[in-house]
Amino acid sequence: MTGLQPTSTAQRPRGARTYSIRRWLVSWLLFGIVVFSAIVGLAIFRTTQKEAGELFDYELRTVALSLPHAVSNTNADVAPIQNFGEISDDLITVQAWNTHGTPILREPADAPLPKQPAGLRTVDYRDQRWRVFAVEQSDRFVQVAQPVEVRDELALRLAARTLWPLAILLPGAMVLVLVVVGRGLRPAAALSVQLAARSADSLDPVELRSAVPVELRPLVDALNDLLMRLDVALAQQRTFIADAAHELRSPLTALKLQLQVGVREGSVHGDPATLGRLEARLNRTIHLVAQLLALAREDAAEITPMKPFDVHALAVRVLTDASIVAEERHIDIGIDTPSVAPDGTPWTVAGNEDALRLLLDNLVDNAIRYTQPHGRIDIRLGRDEAGIWIEVVDNGPGIPELELERVFDRFYRGSETAEQGSGLGLAIARQVASRHRAVLALANNAGRRGLTARVTGLGIP
Repeated sequence: MTGLQPTSTAQRPRGARTYSIRRWLVSWLLFGIVVFSAIVGLAIFRTTQKEAGELFDYELRTVALSLPHAVSNTNADVAPIQNFGEISDDLITVQAWNTHGTPILREPADAPLPKQPAGLRTVDYRDQRWRVFAVEQSDRFVQVAQPVEVRDELALRLAARTLWPLAILLPGAMVLVLVVVGRGLRPAAALSVQLAARSADSLDPVELRSAVPVELRPLVDALNDLLMRLDVALAQQRTFIADAAHELRSPLTALKLQLQVGVREGSVHGDPATLGRLEARLNRTIHLVAQLLALAREDAAEITPMKPFDVHALAVRVLTDASIVAEERHIDIGIDTPSVAPDGTPWTVAGNEDALRLLLDNLVDNAIRYTQPHGRIDIRLGRDEAGIWIEVVDNGPGIPELELERVFDRFYRGSETAEQGSGLGLAIARQVASRHRAVLALANNAGRRGLTARVTGLGIP
């Protein structure tokens, strides 16, 4: 029988490429927002520049047509006029000629452009581009001009002023994307947390505490269907093993009795060493069947009934049952803990007494098997902030450090193991500890030979 082994979150199928949906969504949405904002900003900028150019052309035409009529053919001297301060900031030049072509106005006085044909145009003069508007009136010819670079600079300022809301909108949109994507993926994160917190042997349907998004519902349904089918398959497997072990136990026990009776009465003849090995094999097979039955019962137990009981009295009963085998192997076994705690309270825990007895039986049985004759085994009890703990300490050979976790695998036997066994005892013990929300760990004794099996976190009622 193979058990469910927890899979590390770092493991993934070979060749599988992992990526973050959150990062993918955020990256592409932000990229799209930036590109779209850049396109929109460029369009706004170009449109504003064009409209600014039209506005400046209108300004030139307005200045030309609104020139005071006092400036006419009668003004023989070229002189500047007043009240041009507002347009001088835009570097607009104003020139006028009378009907005879004589200059009658030049503002500023050093206006460089010669007379241009009537109309609106762009001209190059002395390495500088000018936008010129000229109009011929009944008594004069008026020409208004402005440097193109000044117009471009003014248009750029105007366009920049129209883009500042977009500069605020872009960071706001980025923050909104981060918040919305994070909240949108929260159900997936909640599902991951719930699955990570589940016990390895829990096959109950997955149910999210909040509403399940439509996009996640097929995944949750498929996962629940898989868990249901896996539960059915494992139940059938457990039933088969339990039935097989139950059916094998009686004939194997009967076979052992017949062998012993036959040897004692002389009806079975043979080499005593061969008969001894045959009986040892039978004992091992009977032990394996008993362990399979115990394992099947633990796997099938969905809920472990918890009742308060004295774990020290339980340890005494386990010690009494194991003492016969320990005496045969000349092993000193005892309890190195008084019947009451140092504060005078009994060693009472909340748990399933039969299951915890099975756990202690397996730990003590392992200690006896691997402790040499004239060795020592101690059962200890204590209490800490996590609850009551139990230790089974021996002075046997210990376990190689690299195999301290492997020995909990079902049917695994250490590389240096010489004793006969089923390879299920520690797996059953850890299963029982897990059902009691306790922790079973093995550690080689520091500074001396032997191994310590420690169960921590047994609940106090």
